[in-house]
Amino acid sequence: MRAAKQAPSAGKASPAKKTPSAKKTPSAKKTPSAKKAASAKKAASAKKAPAARKTAPAKKAPAAKKAASAKKAAAVKKAPAPRKQVVAPQKATAAVSASPARTVDPHPRGESRTALVRRARRIDRELAEVYPYAHPELDFENPFQLVVATVLSAQTTDLRVNQTTPGLFARYPTPEDLAAANPEEVEEILRPTGFFRAKTKSVIGLSKALVEQFGGEVPGRLEDLVKLPGVGRKTAFVVLGNAFGRPGITVDTHFQRLVRRWRWTEETDPDKIEAAVGALFPKSDWTDLSHHVIWHGRRICHARKPACGACPIAPLCPAYGEGETDPEKARKLLKYEKAGQPGQRLKPPQAYLDAGGRPAPPLGAG
Repeated sequence: MRAAKQAPSAGKASPAKKTPSAKKTPSAKKTPSAKKAASAKKAASAKKAPAARKTAPAKKAPAAKKAASAKKAAAVKKAPAPRKQVVAPQKATAAVSASPARTVDPHPRGESRTALVRRARRIDRELAEVYPYAHPELDFENPFQLVVATVLSAQTTDLRVNQTTPGLFARYPTPEDLAAANPEEVEEILRPTGFFRAKTKSVIGLSKALVEQFGGEVPGRLEDLVKLPGVGRKTAFVVLGNAFGRPGITVDTHFQRLVRRWRWTEETDPDKIEAAVGALFPKSDWTDLSHHVIWHGRRICHARKPACGACPIAPLCPAYGEGETDPEKARKLLKYEKAGQPGQRLKPPQAYLDAGGRPAPPLGAG
């Protein structure tokens, strides 16, 4: 009976499969810590994956840059070459070796007043170094000869006047002599200067005015000089500056041309040019300034073919490039002593001769 009773208890004990420990054993199900570990693993792999993606393009970047630069280089090679724009050389002289082409205007019209004054005065200083012997290019021995020669220089060269006046003054040395002269005889002497009839009338008329109004003496005041027949402000300033030592600006054709090329003024009227340029310089500089500008216009900065390649003030000139810029070709355009040729005066000052200048030949000498 006891054995029978124990059997059932054994039977009851046999279902040990359903114990709580049996329920916990299945390892296939993930615990919370396992879940955390798995998610951390996934996060780490996820972080690594983008880095791998980013690094791959970084390796290809240099090749892409090279390809892009190669494309740009090819485009530059294929593109037409831009037109060269060259500024004037830093320092141009008669011996410059550079051969610049047409230039960009280095001095726009918006140049300030201060900059203009500085540039204008620097040009004058440069020209003073080039032409230290500059002087009036008319032969004269006294104010009377100078005023007559200046009137005769209209529409002709100083050289032609200098070749003509020796015969005139040899026959009519004083205002009294010329005032009483036979017009036809004077016309014959003055014929080589051109417009000889009008010029004869002027020189005889001014001689009479000198005798009648000023006792045969040339006056030393502007307001008196301009009253003489054939004498304007230009002639008056030539006489005042060179015979009396009184400053004046001589606005002849060379002076007008150059100051406009240099953009010192845009005026075209001689009196307005005189006022505009005079305001840029001290009054004491006016006479020498006139000589420097006129000498430069006759020797280098010509009306039709300026010798830009042989110009000493090329870096300061807004019009650089209007003429010949090749130094060798430009040198062939130089005139008078700059080209080894005679000057315009038959009797030039000693300083000019000392500087290598040659006197002009007399009328009829070859």
